[in-house]
Amino acid sequence: MRNLDITTLRSFVAVAESGGVTRAAGFLHLTQSAVSMQLKRLEELLGLALFDRSGRTIALTASGEQLLVYARRMVALNDEVITRLTDQAYEGEISLGVPHDIVYPAIPRVLKQFHTAFPRVKVQLDSSYTRRLKSEFAKGACDIILTTETGMDAGGEELCRKPLCWVGAPGGSAWRQRPLKLAFGRQCTFRPRVVEHLDEADIPWDVVVETESDRTIEATVSADLAIHTMIEGTEPPHLDRIDHGGALPELPVHRINLYGATGASNEVQDALVSLLRRAFQGSDAVQLRAVPSV
Repeated sequence: MRNLDITTLRSFVAVAESGGVTRAAGFLHLTQSAVSMQLKRLEELLGLALFDRSGRTIALTASGEQLLVYARRMVALNDEVITRLTDQAYEGEISLGVPHDIVYPAIPRVLKQFHTAFPRVKVQLDSSYTRRLKSEFAKGACDIILTTETGMDAGGEELCRKPLCWVGAPGGSAWRQRPLKLAFGRQCTFRPRVVEHLDEADIPWDVVVETESDRTIEATVSADLAIHTMIEGTEPPHLDRIDHGGALPELPVHRINLYGATGASNEVQDALVSLLRRAFQGSDAVQLRAVPSV
């Protein structure tokens, strides 16, 4: 196994680009003899002549030209890794607010990808209701937030649109009962529209669980004691979409919006925003639209 040394490759690139050992040595803060020795060892390692020394100036051979392409890429990748892992420019913290009902499955993947790219930047995840997240964002307590809402405020960016769906226990029958038993969070933004559609369909309903706990809602629904509504594609594996065959009203489409894409020169925040965009732009995503800030 033969391994190329980054320091040697850096010297090779410097000589090739500067046109001589003397200039390269000055650039690298090394002695001419040290640079010459590195080049000699590189040629011996590869068993190739990398420089044509027959003329007054050093020129690359065909093998040298080929190596130069790879050497530049390897040195650049090395420098990128060192910068990302050690540069204080990539340290700090970003606060990200996400409604609890759309955390899975997208957000864990986003956080993992972001951590790989910026391991020294901490993402503080705040999972709550859209109404509270927008309030925190307005106060500057969150850098970036996602929301689930039927409209969009100024400064927002629509990532996609997805319908609400009825969910219940696998094989459950709670959706057939009247009055229809519902489980909702106290701050749920879906609730007013859901009960509005039930009233329009003349379906009697009763909220049997009203809580701050998502686990309480999921446990109640899993026990077939009530049904719930969720954005399509976010339902947990222990709940099923209800195939009601028209017995329940169709629910409105909700937007997943993003706030905090300022367009400012912030590579770290821009990277997180880009990952969020990709995570929520599936086959059912609509064209992005941004509303100017006021």
